[in-house]
Amino acid sequence: MNLNLNLFPKNFLWGAATSAFQSEGAWNADGKGESNWDRWCHTSGKIKDGGNADIACDFYHRYPEDIEIMKQLGLTAFRFSIAWTRVQPDGRGVVNPKGIEFYDKLIDLFLNAGITPFVCLCHYDIPQVLEDKGGWVNREFTDWFADYAYIMAQKYGDRVKNWFTINEPICISEGHYSMTLEPPGLGAPQAGATVSHHLLLGHGKALRAIKSLGNHKVGIICNLYPIHPFNNSKQTNYEDSGHRRSIIGDGCGEESTNYEDQVQAVRLADGYINRWWLDPIYKGTYPQDIWRHKDFLPQIQDGDLEIISTKPDYLGVNYYHRMVVKPLRSKNKLSFQIVDAKELGTPYSEMGWEIYPEGLYEIVKTVASEYTNEIYITENGVSYADKISSDGFVHDAKRIDYLQQHLQQVEKCIRNGVNIKGYFAWTLMDNFEWELGWTQKFGLVYLDRKTLNRVIKDSGIWYRNLILKHKTKE
Repeated sequence: MNLNLNLFPKNFLWGAATSAFQSEGAWNADGKGESNWDRWCHTSGKIKDGGNADIACDFYHRYPEDIEIMKQLGLTAFRFSIAWTRVQPDGRGVVNPKGIEFYDKLIDLFLNAGITPFVCLCHYDIPQVLEDKGGWVNREFTDWFADYAYIMAQKYGDRVKNWFTINEPICISEGHYSMTLEPPGLGAPQAGATVSHHLLLGHGKALRAIKSLGNHKVGIICNLYPIHPFNNSKQTNYEDSGHRRSIIGDGCGEESTNYEDQVQAVRLADGYINRWWLDPIYKGTYPQDIWRHKDFLPQIQDGDLEIISTKPDYLGVNYYHRMVVKPLRSKNKLSFQIVDAKELGTPYSEMGWEIYPEGLYEIVKTVASEYTNEIYITENGVSYADKISSDGFVHDAKRIDYLQQHLQQVEKCIRNGVNIKGYFAWTLMDNFEWELGWTQKFGLVYLDRKTLNRVIKDSGIWYRNLILKHKTKE
């Protein structure tokens, strides 16, 4: 396996991760309310393949079977999210007994199977009723979210001790509000800036709410990326097609070949993508170079940054790939443009994401040295076009190679003093990939969409053997 498992701590957690909306299905069963993603999927033209998550993996009905699969894989931890609308259909007020009961049973089965549950409170989906009131743009939402967090910790805190508030806040502020990819698809950069602050504020309020109830561990999950200049990447035969967008401004401007501009573009990208989220939490302030650079800014009230910088117990890091950027100049203002992985001449996945294992070490080492050394790898995985072979198995050798290479970087982090407490493969089984519908397969377990049968892939067997090997070294 080319991994020195002796370096991994005895209590290192081997897990997998999923989310409620992508896997549960039962979208309107047993009193569940409508979520923003339910509404989005039921709106024509919003999902790439026209699919939806009404049934998804049917985890809501098949969770005992799926926990048996987790046991077969040897998982010692599982990260999942709660569907807010399942436990509180309108996002406020009365809870839904059937929804509460579902997660009660789920958590009990995890514990009986020796699997430590990690609960994420917001993995993108929120009640449509609250979206109609402005969603994350509405400052009141931060209090509604904290109330929901308090209720969940009250209900499940006797058994769940590990919590994450929000998954990938940048995807919510950018994809949902600044752009039009995801619900409500406002396409309003000012709304996105406001939402970025409210996400951080909501995180801080929820963290405080949960910890007021006892000895709980709470963190937030950020998708983080090492940033590389385009001229130093492994690109070949790059031709500027003119259609690459910048996440800053309108993406207009001419490419600069000035060395200092290339250095500054990397710094800018790191600020927009990574530091904008980590600095307020761990340093109590937004990165001032980005604050001065942004065209759209949130409004900050007295006491906000104090709440946001309430110290979390750990940070969840989702890692998939690096970002390669090139500098653009327009009217003497520098911005950056993200270069598509397909133009770099390096391996990439079905998602079009570059395969760059070394980046996991790069970004985690930076986080450990500048922010916190208490880290979980909360997502890491790859999408390939898997299919069942004539022998009835799924032979996904490329995924095994991907996982091994990235776990080698986890090993390197541990060897260099980073306290990585656990690793969660994304994802347990093939599921609904948001606006891309059913076009992507990330799972350790293959899902037959017609029959909903589950087949453990070769990568799942490889992961099981790795976990077993680590256990035998304890």
